[in-house]
Amino acid sequence: MKPLVVLGDALLDVDVEGTADRLCPEAPVPVVDLRSRRRRPGGAGLAAVLAARSAADVVLVTPLGDDDAGRALTGLLEPGVTVVPLPMRGTTVCKTRVRAGGQSLLRLDSGDGTATADPLPERVADLLAGAGAVLVADYGRGLTRHPHVRRLLRERAGRIPVVWDPHPRGARPVPGVTLVTPNLAEARAVLAGHDDPAELAKLLRGHWHAGAVAVTVGARGAVVAGGLGETAVPVPRPARTPGHTAPDTCGAGDRFAAAAAAALAGGADTTEAVTTAVEAAARFVLDGGAPALSTDDGPVPDPQPAAGAFGLADRIRAAGGRLVATGGCFDLLHPGHVSLLRQARALGDALVVCLNSDASVRALKGPGRPLVRERDRARLLTALSFVDAVVVFGEPSPAAVLDRLRPDVWIKGGDYAHADLPEREVVERHGGEVVLVPTVPGYSTSRLVAAATAS
Repeated sequence: MKPLVVLGDALLDVDVEGTADRLCPEAPVPVVDLRSRRRRPGGAGLAAVLAARSAADVVLVTPLGDDDAGRALTGLLEPGVTVVPLPMRGTTVCKTRVRAGGQSLLRLDSGDGTATADPLPERVADLLAGAGAVLVADYGRGLTRHPHVRRLLRERAGRIPVVWDPHPRGARPVPGVTLVTPNLAEARAVLAGHDDPAELAKLLRGHWHAGAVAVTVGARGAVVAGGLGETAVPVPRPARTPGHTAPDTCGAGDRFAAAAAAALAGGADTTEAVTTAVEAAARFVLDGGAPALSTDDGPVPDPQPAAGAFGLADRIRAAGGRLVATGGCFDLLHPGHVSLLRQARALGDALVVCLNSDASVRALKGPGRPLVRERDRARLLTALSFVDAVVVFGEPSPAAVLDRLRPDVWIKGGDYAHADLPEREVVERHGGEVVLVPTVPGYSTSRLVAAATAS
């Protein structure tokens, strides 16, 4: 199945929860006693996470900073979403909401990251050429103004479904996209003086030279122009998705656009895709919106924590601990894998598994592999008590990942020799060592597959 590629600006969203039952003596403002912090991908990162609810293979192309917030984003996104990072100017944007009693009291924004004008990696052009659909999640940080990005999107528009979720500070959608999904305020900002959603949808379709425009109108659903006819058609929220008391609608637009893109990729026409998207967005809000997707970090005061494999590596080093890493395909997890991982974890304070992506496994093992997709392989690994984190890499060798992890120990099975390890140089350059551990005889995925085929 061809991937759904999400292209846009990812952010880190943080909700700091607490209680507020008194006023500050210096000023008439509430004092918030912090209790917990919850983090989630925001911007295009949230759109990618939500797209993964509707599509089996989601790839996010986004600028990422080499900072704690950028590493936190990667940890939150993987393994459910494949992340293709692009260079960033500045630091990753983090939006922190201070909340009490279920209400937002204050939002603190940090980071100034924007997309650079650097040439794109060849992988981006290849991804877009092989995509089943593209979702442009523009959050006004410059990626949609990149001339090469715009050229690639123009080439794909009309050939595959391209959904463009616009932003007031973002670039104009390229001509020929399948569907543009502004909310009512965004639509009115583009065509000042026009208030009616149906009129706006029709006018914006011509203004943007788009196949269709769906103006979302909150709890009332959406109005789409360019579906099965020239008349703008209202698409109301289904009756079976009742209203939500004091809903947090954060992320509803991302859910709408992601569901529409997945539906179009699956062969739906525009009106069917918008109907699916309205229902998905309504259900999303009913289920609690974006905050329901957050990862609870407990009572940690830092609003931009490190997370995932790289954050774990930073914490282990800061504590003077010993970081162990190992890698492989881990396709059809078997006792040999478990033995290797258990031995590896015993050699340090934390174990990170560098996992070959699906594309990397195919390149190494052939078109019939992997048997288990990377998302599920990563889930199986993280379910093991002696695996502390998993990071997925797409290259033939994990050398680039190891250059960031800088493990103290790199583990391979005893059937490897030092000369066979292209990653040895990068491990030792950072002061680490390569350790070979004995393997359990008789176990390999290839042998298990051959035995199953023979039987």
